[in-house]
Amino acid sequence: MIVSASRRTDIPAFYGHWLLNRLKAGEVQVRNPMQSKQVSRIILTPEHIDALVFWTKNPEPFLALLPEIDTMGYFFYFLFTLTPYDFRLEPAVPRRDERIEVFRKLSSLVGRERVVWRYDPVVLTETMNAPWHASSFALLAEALDGYTERCIISFLDDYRKIRNRMRDIGYFIPGVGEMEELAVRFSGTAGKHGIGLYTCGHDIDLSYCGIMHSRCIDRELIERISGRKLTGTRKDRGQRRACGCAESRDIGCYDTCMHGCRYCYAVSNRAGARTAALYDPSSPMLCDSLREGDLITGVPLRKRMAADRF
Repeated sequence: MIVSASRRTDIPAFYGHWLLNRLKAGEVQVRNPMQSKQVSRIILTPEHIDALVFWTKNPEPFLALLPEIDTMGYFFYFLFTLTPYDFRLEPAVPRRDERIEVFRKLSSLVGRERVVWRYDPVVLTETMNAPWHASSFALLAEALDGYTERCIISFLDDYRKIRNRMRDIGYFIPGVGEMEELAVRFSGTAGKHGIGLYTCGHDIDLSYCGIMHSRCIDRELIERISGRKLTGTRKDRGQRRACGCAESRDIGCYDTCMHGCRYCYAVSNRAGARTAALYDPSSPMLCDSLREGDLITGVPLRKRMAADRF
């Protein structure tokens, strides 16, 4: 099983100690975001986990915990989102130069093959136009030269929940031709710095210029870093048709990220992240707890371990 940590929130930035406690406990509880009474108990012991995939904009608070997680026997890699936006779009994200240094530090710690750069989403406006993005991407690619092997790009999705938050930005959704033109410019820049370029979740074929569809949850990368062949891993049917991700279990929780990014689909509104008062690093569930009437599925770890003895 592959664990995604997490598309729903930034666990490395805000909830690293909770995750470490869950790994030590060997299990986690996750509420179904579509069926609020359903709670899954997921086994997190190393023998049950093929890899942990971390999604983050700022793993700096998490770095000190990585040696212990590594010693416990888990394989992992990072999807590190690094974009050129300022506080208008990413109000609580550390400054770009600070994150570049964190990216380099993380890469030096775990290896560049285990830090995937995400330039995501590409937000286009009258001022943040194609030349601006091409220049911004080039500056970041130069700064990350030698610290990553691949970059994944994705254009803004026009989710209804973000339209009100983004209206004053004056953004627009590009056509396929505009996406292709900018992606080709990115590809040339990335190639100069030894970085492979991939697209995420878009039905456009850019293979003619060496840009392939990405797999953020990537079975081949996991096999490479773990040194073992994965069996029974299939495409995640819960994602969009153009998404090539392998199936995984997400252990995060919506409305818990405190970066405040205006384009974020995982938080209901700019002030919607749950308060820190709900966070308990010792809780089996992230920023939540069991409620009356909850239906728990999955075998408790203590029962599974007892059964394994016989």
